[in-house]
Amino acid sequence: MKELVEHIAKALVDHPERVHVTETTDNQSVHLALSVHPDDMGKVIGKQGRIAKAIRSVVHAAATNTNKRVRIDIVDEVKG
Repeated sequence: MKELVEHIAKALVDHPERVHVTETTDNQSVHLALSVHPDDMGKVIGKQGRIAKAIRSVVHAAATNTNKRVRIDIVDEVKG
């Protein structure tokens, strides 16, 4: 899942080198945190959240065989 989100996000942004996806899993769910350059936040979210919703739809479709809930959060870029 992590690679899928990373691939989609890198195709959308102007700073693909600043795309980072952190994946944490447990028995029932997968949590993905997508971090992009601040200038690219609008490109990943889209008008009225349409791009973010489309990314979530693709990932949920890809996760149907895993029997796990997938949650994607778009977070501010971690500085450091």
